[in-house]
Amino acid sequence: MFKKAERKQSRLRLCISGPSGAGKTEGALTIATSLHGGGKIAVIDTENGSASLYADRFDFDVLNLEPPYSPQRFVDAIKDAGNSGYSVIVIDSATHEWDGEGGCLDMNEQIARAKFKGNTWSAWSDTTKEHQKFINAILHSPCHIICTARSKTETAQEGKRIMRLGTKLVQRDNFEYEFTVALDLIHDCHIATAIKDRTSIFSSRQPEPITANTGALLREWLDGGKSLHDSLQSYIVDIESMKGIDNLKALFSSAWIDIKSFNDEPSLNALKAAYDKQKETLEDQMVTE
Repeated sequence: MFKKAERKQSRLRLCISGPSGAGKTEGALTIATSLHGGGKIAVIDTENGSASLYADRFDFDVLNLEPPYSPQRFVDAIKDAGNSGYSVIVIDSATHEWDGEGGCLDMNEQIARAKFKGNTWSAWSDTTKEHQKFINAILHSPCHIICTARSKTETAQEGKRIMRLGTKLVQRDNFEYEFTVALDLIHDCHIATAIKDRTSIFSSRQPEPITANTGALLREWLDGGKSLHDSLQSYIVDIESMKGIDNLKALFSSAWIDIKSFNDEPSLNALKAAYDKQKETLEDQMVTE
């Protein structure tokens, strides 16, 4: 069933890219600190313990992830952090899942040799499924998630002049489009430029360094949508007034998908209870008639 679109309160999906030394880890921890709301921050560190260098400035727990950097190991770490009650997860960095030892590129070579007689093109049918599990874990986590990713500067020579054409993430093509916001950091001045922005926060602002205010702006936007409680109560009222079994089933199906996006089991149980009660009422009416 179609219904009026409404923006809901949501969890942040942020990608921060940049070359080595651009300030990705510090920027990620700065925003995470603005977002956690009294909860805990978990850092999945693949950068040889570099996140812990900031432990005197930021409060967080760390998992130092070592090779192999298979997608499944990231998936397990993300799920463990979600189940352990963390509010924010920082993945520093997501590049290793793709280009690190045992990451997708390595995995594809191994699958090609073992299963496809060395045909790496055919092997991507298997490797892509594993990479998608990593993406799904990010998208479906109940936590805010901030990923850092390394980037390479692409240049071209025009006569004697070297022109900077832009940066390319060291991850799968279009990786940044999975996120609510993607910021790219310049090495020299640590200025962050939005390369994707569903919030419209950054499109109206000049590029600037990441600060606590950046996190505050994101937090304000995230909290500005319709809350889980309001959405649930609205659906329950609609369910309780619904006439006809087919219409009730259609409404419940739509409501279930919507409420499930909040990743809150008690709310799903409350929705199901309202549906079961109204379904029983309508079935009793049919028998009486």
